[in-house]
Amino acid sequence: MSTDIRVRFAPSPTGLVHIGSLRGALFTWLFARKHQGAAVLRIEDTDQSRLVAGAVENLLDVFEWAGLDFDEGPRKSQPEADSRGAASGDLSIEEVGEYGPYAQSARLEIYKKYADQLLESGHAYWCDCSPERLDTVRKQMQARKEAPMYDKKCRDRGLTEEQGKVLRLRIPEGVTHFDDMIKGRVEVDNAQIDDQVLLKSDGFPTYHLAVVVDDYLMKISHVIRGDEWLISTPKHVLLYQALGWELPVFAHLPLILAPDKSKLSKRHGSVSVEEFQEEGYLPDALINFVALLGWHPEGDLEIMSREELVEKFSMERVQKSA
Repeated sequence: MSTDIRVRFAPSPTGLVHIGSLRGALFTWLFARKHQGAAVLRIEDTDQSRLVAGAVENLLDVFEWAGLDFDEGPRKSQPEADSRGAASGDLSIEEVGEYGPYAQSARLEIYKKYADQLLESGHAYWCDCSPERLDTVRKQMQARKEAPMYDKKCRDRGLTEEQGKVLRLRIPEGVTHFDDMIKGRVEVDNAQIDDQVLLKSDGFPTYHLAVVVDDYLMKISHVIRGDEWLISTPKHVLLYQALGWELPVFAHLPLILAPDKSKLSKRHGSVSVEEFQEEGYLPDALINFVALLGWHPEGDLEIMSREELVEKFSMERVQKSA
């Protein structure tokens, strides 16, 4: 196994496994296997309001059914047998790997440490604006045909943690750029980037702070994720730079659309892996089909074994458009 190539799939346990999530997990797994690297499964559960009981166990069941064996992260452990050889108790979840915990809700002290570092270095500041004020500002900007953003009221007020409600990233002037394996060179004027919230009022980090800290500490070399996160990547690049960390390689996968070019949803038919399971589809058939959503090998080969998928997979042949 290569110690240089480390990739992760990081779902939120908010319900059934969407077919798009399976595609993201598959491309991550294929990239790791192609390069003899490590595939990491991480649970992003900082948005406590959206969590669904049993979703993590269901996620692990789906990946086991699909044959995606992650090298690190949570996995189901068998209950110990009693003296008569009978299993006692329910299946439990254990973690495998040296970079855990692999659930973000168990890493709050880690995020707070780096939030404090950003505050001390001047890259973050406390904000006490109420939701009502933020909503008013948003509506005023929309009325002026402007992109709704935070108006930076608290930037230079010097609020303390006791006075503030949320911690925000101080976006500098200039241009932020990065290279994407699929999209190529991406450049964004920093004036278009919001002073993103890093720590929420409940003490939990937002996705933006948590994902950067976790990817760095877990030594993730390539961040492979859906195209919907491309707009957030400049914020993440700025966070890496503010913390003095080297950037990973980014790869943003094209979205999966319905036949009418809209976002794939339940009204278009089956969209969860569990539904395909119930309808009797074989895991290799679904994996083969999902692999060809946004990627194709050289030639006209359409039916491939798991081994052939690993052998032929490359990011260079992932398409840019949805």
